Amino acid sequence: MEPFELFAIRYAVNGPRTHAQNHTGGDPHLADSDLDFYVWVAKRSDRAFLIDTGSGAEAAARRKDRMLRAPADAIALLGLDPARVEDVILTHIHYDHAGSLERYKTARFHLQDTEMSYATGRCMCAPQLRRGYEVEDIVHLVRCVHQSRVTFHNGTQEIVPGLSVHHVGGHSGGLQVVRVWTKRGWVVLASDAAHLGRNLKEMTLFPSVYRADEMFEGYRTVLGLAEGDLDRIIPGHDPRVMDQYPAPAPELAGIVARLDVAPRPIG
Repeated sequence: MEPFELFAIRYAVNGPRTHAQNHTGGDPHLADSDLDFYVWVAKRSDRAFLIDTGSGAEAAARRKDRMLRAPADAIALLGLDPARVEDVILTHIHYDHAGSLERYKTARFHLQDTEMSYATGRCMCAPQLRRGYEVEDIVHLVRCVHQSRVTFHNGTQEIVPGLSVHHVGGHSGGLQVVRVWTKRGWVVLASDAAHLGRNLKEMTLFPSVYRADEMFEGYRTVLGLAEGDLDRIIPGHDPRVMDQYPAPAPELAGIVARLDVAPRPIG
C-alpha cells in the first residue's frame, strides 16, 4: 500500500488564552496555550485529500482569530488548486473547519450523517451549541447535497486503502477523525477530538463540548487508532505541532509541517 505524504498548514491563531478557556474547570487566572488553526493535506500518486477548509476571513475577524493566510490560497504551497480539488474531508462543519466552501467548485465533500443532522436540527435552537457554526457555510453544504457533491459516512469508513474516517462526536454531533497510512505508519488527525495535546494526555475536556461522555470516549478511540502511541496523534489546534514537525522546505517554516515523519522531542 503506497503511503500518503501528510501535511499541516497553519492559517490562523487565537490568543492569548487562559487555562479555563482550554480546559473545563481550569483556572481563569492562569495563562495557557494559544490555539493555532490548521488544514491538512494527504496526498500520494493516485489521490489527494484536503482535510478541512479552514475559516473565511470575515468569520475569523468576527471571532477575534488572527488570520495569517487564506487556507484556499495556502494549499497552493503543496501543489493544490482549490478549483480542482476532488475530495475534501470535513471533520465537522464548525466555522474554522468548513469555511470558504465555495472556493472548491468541483470537490466532493465527505461528512458524517450525524454532523449534518446536528447542524441543521433542533440542537441549533440552543445558542451555545450553534455558536461554532456559520449559517452560510451550512446552507452552501446543503446546496452541495442537492448537487450530489456530498458523500455521507456513518461511523467508520475506509474511503481508499490507507485512509479512513471514524465518528467520535463529543465536540459536535458528528465530529470525525481521519486515520492516514504514512511512511512512519498510521497517523491520526484528531481535529477537535483533541484540541491540544494536553487535553488528551491529561484527559481534560475542552470547553466547547456537545456531549462530555462522547468526548472522553473519543480520547479512547483516537488512542486506539494510534495503537496507543501519542506521537501518532495530531491535535487539532496545538501550536506545538509547528515545533515538533519539520517544514517540507526552509521557506515554509512556521507555515507547513510535515506529519509523515517522526516528531522532534520538545520540552
